[in-house]
Amino acid sequence: MGTLVSVRRYPVKSMLGEALTSASVTTDGLEGDRRFAVLDGAGAVGSAKRPRKWGPLLHCRSRSAGPGTALVELPGGAVLPAGSAELDARLSDLLGRPVTVSGRPPEHGLLERAVPAYEGGVPEVLRARASVDGTGETITSGRVAAGTFFDFGRVHLVTANSLRRLRTAHPAGDFDPRRFRPNLVVDLRGGPGFPEDAWQGRTLRIGPALFRVLVPTPRCAVPGLGHGALPADVGIMRAVAREHRVPVLDLGRLACVGVYLEVLEPGTVTAGDPVTVLPAGP
Repeated sequence: MGTLVSVRRYPVKSMLGEALTSASVTTDGLEGDRRFAVLDGAGAVGSAKRPRKWGPLLHCRSRSAGPGTALVELPGGAVLPAGSAELDARLSDLLGRPVTVSGRPPEHGLLERAVPAYEGGVPEVLRARASVDGTGETITSGRVAAGTFFDFGRVHLVTANSLRRLRTAHPAGDFDPRRFRPNLVVDLRGGPGFPEDAWQGRTLRIGPALFRVLVPTPRCAVPGLGHGALPADVGIMRAVAREHRVPVLDLGRLACVGVYLEVLEPGTVTAGDPVTVLPAGP
């Protein structure tokens, strides 16, 4: 039915990641994905969802260096191991406050998000409870998934079909998949835009691995930010909000691209693997 065209991993949360030919998928997601995160003294987990505080992380690149280890390339080209005192010092300088890179999720890791002005950028119940920080940015606060550095699902999938559809709404925009930080990019050649809207609760076979589709992925400000060489473009998320607001759990209609997956059967996925959406059960 489709093809896996890209596999990506992000060893340090909210940093640029790495393209892979293949990846081992366990029940905890892609091996080595979101293994580390940048933490500050207030217990916040570094996330570019709050751009004024953490946006510079999107100009750092992380890559796995073996089981339980990662390297970080900083703006300017220096490469340092995650967990090293020198990396912590350099990131503290970059972000303007003391931070550390940790492989241990805090018990109640704080996850902060900027509230966009457009409709569907955040559940209205959260918008009503938002606060304004010292920079004037309106934010909401939540938690990362317990015991992890993930926002919600352990695997994130985006379809090339949806990105092609969004380009028709904002032709000047560069809808590079990297803006949406997927683990898996799937292409259903000749299929319609947003095919994943029909997949909720269904199962996907990708190579030897089996996944259940959980929920659509609500999008924050991140796709419109600068990602390394990809320039900032506020029109990216405005196009998503115009073209694709869909129901998410009990949170209302939110601007979404992609879906979160649960791993039912682990396996090694490889670019070029066939992708099959299995029939819905009775």
